[in-house]
Amino acid sequence: MLFNSYIFLFLFLPAALLGYYVLRLKCSREASFVILVLASLLYYGYWKVSYLPILLISIVANYALGILLVKQINQGTKKLLLIVGIALNLAALGYYKYANFFLSNFEWLVGESYSTLNIVLPLAISFFTFQQIAYLVDASKGEAKEYSFIHYCLFISFFPQLIAGPIVHHKEMLPQFMDKARAYFDVEMFWQGVQLFCIGLAKKVLIADNVALFATPVFFAADSGYEISTVAAWIGILAYAFQLYFDFSAYSDMAIGIGKMFGIDLPLNFNSPYKAVSISDFWRRWHMTLSRFLRDYLYIALGGNRVGAFRRHINLFLTMLLGGLWHGASWNFVLWGGLHGSYLIINHFWTGFCKQNNINTSKQGYILLAKLLTFFCVIEAWVLFRAETFEGAMALYSASFSFDNIQLSAILTSQVEYVSEPIKAILMIIFCAVTAFICPNSQEIVAGKYLALSEKGFYKRAYYFTLPLLLSGLLVAAISSMNKVSEFLYFQF
Repeated sequence: MLFNSYIFLFLFLPAALLGYYVLRLKCSREASFVILVLASLLYYGYWKVSYLPILLISIVANYALGILLVKQINQGTKKLLLIVGIALNLAALGYYKYANFFLSNFEWLVGESYSTLNIVLPLAISFFTFQQIAYLVDASKGEAKEYSFIHYCLFISFFPQLIAGPIVHHKEMLPQFMDKARAYFDVEMFWQGVQLFCIGLAKKVLIADNVALFATPVFFAADSGYEISTVAAWIGILAYAFQLYFDFSAYSDMAIGIGKMFGIDLPLNFNSPYKAVSISDFWRRWHMTLSRFLRDYLYIALGGNRVGAFRRHINLFLTMLLGGLWHGASWNFVLWGGLHGSYLIINHFWTGFCKQNNINTSKQGYILLAKLLTFFCVIEAWVLFRAETFEGAMALYSASFSFDNIQLSAILTSQVEYVSEPIKAILMIIFCAVTAFICPNSQEIVAGKYLALSEKGFYKRAYYFTLPLLLSGLLVAAISSMNKVSEFLYFQF
């Protein structure tokens, strides 16, 4: 069941909201939690019912381990239980997500051929596995208390964030559900949620799905071994960069928006990453909760920056390699992670150089160049992220820098191969760029933070009056364009 589907919009979401608030007001808080857990499990099982036992087994096993870890037991036993818990989670993730990847690489090493394992990757296993590993680590440190089974189920399975994040901590979710002040319907918070959901739906249906039409044929041609021109390569690369941007931004907005409809603040997971002035800044803005998890539970566990500059860079590189592998069982993802690890190491060296030489990095000219360079590095790395094969990625890299075959006249005559409407593609890319680089993001629009006017100002009153009309227009346009429902890109990770 997709956020951008009719059954979700007109049946599941209204029924879940109604059931939750009616039970919370008329029965009890626990009853509302039960109905929300059941709704979340229904949402997950709707995709494929065979996925549901895997999720339930994972929840039960980790809950049992968590109960043992929060009890007053000796440190040796606690450490052993933590190792067992992490090992079991990683074993499940490794089997379902990486078994065939490791098998194919073993075949290549030994020169033998084996039959592929018939494994179907359970939806969201990367997300709920990381979330539960974080819980076990926190429990072993005494940072988590003993929760009821229903509370734990709600923490893991809450459907707005279950499939593609954000990856949440128990301490930022469960206290909100326990808060008596949130037992009542909050009109303002609900309205904020509706705004974010409408904006996210429009991003997905009207922008991401449309710009994808110009990216997919180019990458497919490159992976199939066809020759790509420079113009086609750049149209494909930029189109995918904005497809992924608006697709993930859309899901993040919709997830946070739905959470607010239930009176829950999910953590921000996407904060205008193409406005970043460095790769470090990019990772503080892109998939923010994954970055937080990798920092807190992998980078710091490896020693972080406490072990000297050389080890620090090794730790950083390893963290990004594993972060790349988390996204998918492919060497392209590993290379993508390694490339970002290299970017971060270079960024640290450059930051140190600027400090030592008193280079002013606050000048507008420097900031503009830094943003452009960061964006260029990010979209070049996206080629590895999107291409199905290494050869396809190399073909696109080669074409994007083969300036000897540029034919700008082909754009005017619509003769760009693999791009049916090159002028439309370029206009769409320009629109996406302006929106991503200049316009306020969804959170700023909903909060009205970018309006530096008084509360009594005419323009602010006009803004609050016209916003519902604009959102209604976006919602109608998005719903009327949902002819072909498409999954969010992060569902495959």
